[in-house]
Amino acid sequence: MHELGLVVYVIDAVEQLAKEKNLTEIGSITLELGEVSSVVPDYFKDCWNYSHKKSDLLKNTELKIEIIPALTVCSDCGKTYPTVEFKKKCPHCSSDDTYLLRGNEFNIKEIEAC
Repeated sequence: MHELGLVVYVIDAVEQLAKEKNLTEIGSITLELGEVSSVVPDYFKDCWNYSHKKSDLLKNTELKIEIIPALTVCSDCGKTYPTVEFKKKCPHCSSDDTYLLRGNEFNIKEIEAC
């Protein structure tokens, strides 16, 4: 489960930013997770619920997760389609020459200070 390592990374990054900006409390953190990023949102939340309470800065912080839908583009016909539904094969022209356009992200989108 790599989610715990990602939670530790987020906590460290937010604590460093808070130190630089002289913040004493964070109200919420919003993450963007790509639909095919290999991060399981429920596992991430479980790790967050365990870990964030150990930080004085983040003990009352709400975690918000936004899922970015995966989108694939076909190199042959140029059309896009939902990755999870159709996988690697283009539903428009049946080509396998496709690539992921978005949906693999892991971003700290927003940090809300109190």
